[in-house]
Amino acid sequence: MTLTKNIEAQWPIDVVIMAAGKGTRMKSALPKVLHRLGGKSLLQHVIDTAAHLNARQAVVITGHESNIVQNAINKIASQAINTPDKGQKSIYSQIKSVLQEPQHGTGHAVQQAVPVLPDDGMVLVLSGDVPLTQVGTLQALIKATGGDKLALLTIDFANPTGYGRVLRKDGAVDGSVQAIVEQKDANEAQKRISEIYSGIMAVPAQLLKVWLARLDNKNAQNEYYLTDIVKFAVADGMTVVAHKIDDAAQVAGVNSPVQLAELERTFQLRQAQHFMEQGVRIADPARFDVRGDLTCGQDVEIDINCIFAGSVSLGSNVRIGAHCHITNANIAEGAVIHPYTHIDGEKLGVTVGEGALVGPFARLRPGADLGKEVHIGNFVEVKNATLADGAKANHLAYLGDATVGERVNFGAGSITANYDGANKHRTVIEADVHVGSNCVLVAPITLGAGGTVGGGSTLTKSTAANALTVSRAKQISIANWQRPVKQKK
Repeated sequence: MTLTKNIEAQWPIDVVIMAAGKGTRMKSALPKVLHRLGGKSLLQHVIDTAAHLNARQAVVITGHESNIVQNAINKIASQAINTPDKGQKSIYSQIKSVLQEPQHGTGHAVQQAVPVLPDDGMVLVLSGDVPLTQVGTLQALIKATGGDKLALLTIDFANPTGYGRVLRKDGAVDGSVQAIVEQKDANEAQKRISEIYSGIMAVPAQLLKVWLARLDNKNAQNEYYLTDIVKFAVADGMTVVAHKIDDAAQVAGVNSPVQLAELERTFQLRQAQHFMEQGVRIADPARFDVRGDLTCGQDVEIDINCIFAGSVSLGSNVRIGAHCHITNANIAEGAVIHPYTHIDGEKLGVTVGEGALVGPFARLRPGADLGKEVHIGNFVEVKNATLADGAKANHLAYLGDATVGERVNFGAGSITANYDGANKHRTVIEADVHVGSNCVLVAPITLGAGGTVGGGSTLTKSTAANALTVSRAKQISIANWQRPVKQKK
């Protein structure tokens, strides 16, 4: 973080994000940069990286389906600005968009951003479909400019086909860069060069503007190449440096569903590695998915095929069984989430108290708030309901829009009938109530503390404390009853 502050003090950072391409190989109506990786669009990953650099602004170059991309940008900005944590959020109020229409190459794209780039800034050019570049790498790239040089992010590929090759002075590995030659313009000797340009560069804005004005499209693709500014810099006597890395995932772009899936696995394996280094026991890192923000306490255990989305917090000694899907939830210390449980807090969130047991095959919906030692068993659904310490609903039950007191036992097959066809109503079950199996509690209704409801009852009126309440048809038996039989044709 010290490096970030030093860079900021010397050169305000203006991030330019290339997001105009169609992405034909994705074979999708959705613009390429809006496909999701780790629960976020590729474009949001890049914008978030700019935020962690404490950039002054992000300028997104749109083109194909620009209206759709712009709507996504607006949503990213509004969600980030409205979060309680304001740390490093300022860039989200400084996202600008410029339109590249028609698309005439990467140089033409950046030309569209020139009017909104102040002369005092350091311009960092990123690609909207390259989501995993690390902040530290970009900090080092910016530092390499020294404030007056063009710096390129490069890497060696065993198979560099399709990428622009880095031509260095006198062919020396440690020599300064002389030019970037695109694949279609390269001769056979140049095609054998393994060092490629990643598409990421840092350059002082004043210099960039001068070089962009000199671009032409006299090449095999009749496009304005951004990489041509390298030869202009050299011609002007400027030094062009390369910051070479060896982590291919940081420069990997997404051009097809296959590449997206490969990068998703890379991303998730790195997430798993991070959590295991913090002490989390993950049964199989290859079957672990985080699609949002996950925090874990000490001695957390996570079984296979679990998905965490939105904002999820796991307290110390929490155990998550196999095949669970958990979104926007706070799970307290010592709780156990048994296999195949689905928790989705949406905007209201879900809270699971200390030592609670949930599942298997349970469903917690928005507003579910479970106290300490609460038991929610198989095929039980809880929605917008509070269960106080020690309450239990162990089998085949529905608790919606309910307030449940301490030590309540809610029987198998019982439900709160909370909806009258137009409005939702609340059920209150006070402490120590026992509700038998297959009961229907028609809200609004209150069951008094310590009461008992006989199995099979349908209640429409509130009950007194400590009372036994039974509401069902009288049982009759008819001796020697003969069942109907089918008539022979």
